[in-house]
Amino acid sequence: MQKLRSHHLDQRPPFECIALLLQGGGALGAYQGGVYQALHESGLEPDWVAGISIGAINSAIIAGNAPQERLAKLRAFWEGITAHPAWDALSSLTHQFASGEAMRSWLNQSSASMALAAGAPGFFAPRIPTPWFSAPGSVGATSYYDTRDLKGTLERLVDFDRLNAGAMRLSVGAVNVRTGNFAYFDTTTDVIRPEHIMASGALPPGFPAIEIEGECYWDGGLISNTPLQWVVETSGAYMDTLAFQVDLWSALGEMPKDLIEVDVREKEIRFSSRTRAATDQFKHRQLLRGALSALLGKLPKTFESGPELELLRPYAGHKVYNLVELIYRSKHYEGSSKDYEFSRLSMEDHWRSGYDDAVRALRQPEIYERPTSLDGVSTFDFG
Repeated sequence: MQKLRSHHLDQRPPFECIALLLQGGGALGAYQGGVYQALHESGLEPDWVAGISIGAINSAIIAGNAPQERLAKLRAFWEGITAHPAWDALSSLTHQFASGEAMRSWLNQSSASMALAAGAPGFFAPRIPTPWFSAPGSVGATSYYDTRDLKGTLERLVDFDRLNAGAMRLSVGAVNVRTGNFAYFDTTTDVIRPEHIMASGALPPGFPAIEIEGECYWDGGLISNTPLQWVVETSGAYMDTLAFQVDLWSALGEMPKDLIEVDVREKEIRFSSRTRAATDQFKHRQLLRGALSALLGKLPKTFESGPELELLRPYAGHKVYNLVELIYRSKHYEGSSKDYEFSRLSMEDHWRSGYDDAVRALRQPEIYERPTSLDGVSTFDFG
């Protein structure tokens, strides 16, 4: 496979839309920051960014800032929520003089325990009193943590006027608590506020449901942890698309050998994107689109109008899609607490991994070439 010498591009690839799709995964979301850094350096600024949970937060920061400010604001978010000066100094010193997987595992578990006990600054904090001592039906009775600090963080790091101006499309997914239905908040149809972003990441029972226009919402990852289907199937968004899907959970794994590994594997399966199955279904629909388009082109003029044709016409077309999937491959020492282990050491590791994987992907010229297959879809796996 021929590689480009650099991940910097001289011109935009031949696609109508550059999409960035960000999965949920808590503390692992720093990986997405590294991916965006590589895209930013290459000159590939997204036209459309869509996210679930922590992916929604990263998406909002990207869409809600000028291009020259996006990377700095992302770093400010991740450095802010992992700011534990005393613990960071101790863990860095310990890691320096006592390296190895066993020591790193201990550091990670200790950091995760600290997050459970004290929360993450600017993100979430333990409820006082605990939910068991709160009145039934109150917000405090339905979650272990208070996320009001996240609202202030989002207001500080995201220009919501700019975000809603529509220069970059933003979509974030959540679940209606009352109906159980999946919902997308999208800048083409909604005025996005901090509450919409918080709703996408309101994973129960840790975080409280967020009320929006009289309805309460939980984390979109409860139903689907990736926005791929929304981006490729949304009505009115049928475009030649180069999509970068950034997954924080791998569907592939090994048979667990103990209960700790069972816990890890269960979480990976539950939150992974099942991208291969979704992609196979999408390719089949693309073949049907092409066949329908060809058939409509062969109809005699006497059949060129009518309610049946008007119903079918939006589903016909020959648009193409390149799906570049970047997947974080967790280290063995991370364990089942990796999504709530908010240490600076792990954040930097995740960010670096995302950057390295994205640079490697961006150096492959094949990802910029329009598909020539009948279904018009090419997929590339990295990470």
